[in-house]
Amino acid sequence: MFKRLREGLFGQRQEAEPSEAPTDTEREAESREAESGEVAGADEAAGTLDDEPGAEGGAALDGVAVAVAPAPVLSPAPSPVISPAVSALVADEAALAENEEYADDDDADDYPAEEYAEEKRGSGFFRNPFQFSLGRTRQFFGRVNESLTADEEISDDLWDELEETLITGDVGVQTTGRLLTILHERVDAESLTHGGQLREALREELALLLGEREPLIFSDTSPISVFLIVGVNGVGKTTSIAKMANLLKSQKHRIILAAGDTFRAAATEQIKTWGERIGVTVVSHQHGADPAAVVYDAMQAAQARGADVLIVDTAGRLHTKTNLMEELKKIVRVLQKYDPEAPHEVLLVIDATTGQNGLLQAKQFVKDSGVGGVILTKLDGTARGGIVFAISAELGLPIKYIGTGEKVSDIAPFDPDQFVEALFEEE
Repeated sequence: MFKRLREGLFGQRQEAEPSEAPTDTEREAESREAESGEVAGADEAAGTLDDEPGAEGGAALDGVAVAVAPAPVLSPAPSPVISPAVSALVADEAALAENEEYADDDDADDYPAEEYAEEKRGSGFFRNPFQFSLGRTRQFFGRVNESLTADEEISDDLWDELEETLITGDVGVQTTGRLLTILHERVDAESLTHGGQLREALREELALLLGEREPLIFSDTSPISVFLIVGVNGVGKTTSIAKMANLLKSQKHRIILAAGDTFRAAATEQIKTWGERIGVTVVSHQHGADPAAVVYDAMQAAQARGADVLIVDTAGRLHTKTNLMEELKKIVRVLQKYDPEAPHEVLLVIDATTGQNGLLQAKQFVKDSGVGGVILTKLDGTARGGIVFAISAELGLPIKYIGTGEKVSDIAPFDPDQFVEALFEEE
């Protein structure tokens, strides 16, 4: 009965709208745009290249022009024109070999082995990764622990206090109302009389609301899984990309980053700096370049280097920025020339400190961008993490990752059971 009630109250997940099909005219235009691209890598030990203008039809590497060579393309897509920047990557076999060696090195000098060990402990069986990062949120839910004591009878005052706690914890008015409706039904049906019983019922309902853990979706048909990262400026998008790339690299994935935010002056330098820190190659163009051309070169670089993951940064955008939304559609069209199923995940970065405002932003992104999952940032600070439940209830979106601190290793795949356990754990 309660399963049917929950399904009726919380609804079903929205489906993403299909992307536009590419045209031959757009393909030729994008190929010409990609001719001016440059590829920036992590550093010399990781195959770093900063291309300079070279001879016609090639690129200069240490002052030597490199001829353009064709790169393999996924069937059934037609063979693209290889840009000079990507040609330089293919030609530098020594740098490629060093990059392969570095990608498998868990003890790289710029990322000590102790931090890798701590990261593995944080995401494994040794501790709950959310236990030490939900300080502000646990303060709010600690009031639930205090008020819903085992010997206190369930009263109107208790219901009022519970409602206030949920709303002030950023669970949201709508989601709080639905939760309270379910809890009232359970109290009547199960003859619950004391606060301790209500507390356990609330804990169960919150876990059910979040659903099962949904890991990152990798492609089953393509050798390269593409993740498109979207969000407004200031939510921690670029940092989240670096954390995600670092985590996947530690899991033996070969990563290429595409610096697709060419509208913000500092964005490209920021992601290149992160690439140097974590030892991941970054493909970039100059400020103001066509983001679709960056993605075009990044996909070629991923194929040439045998990468299995391409993470695409995008410009911070709102639904009112029509030109940016159109650029996003163009990026998708370019990706789908290589793989009709790309991108395999569109992940929305939400700043947990923005609370319900972040939820309003998310609703528009779901409508316009086909978002399939969320990365929640800054939950370790002043955020009130009830927004997690609002995202699940009102958007029907799974949370893929949560930022748990400021270090590059402070990111954890979202586990609903561990999250709820951390909220209700007594100090």
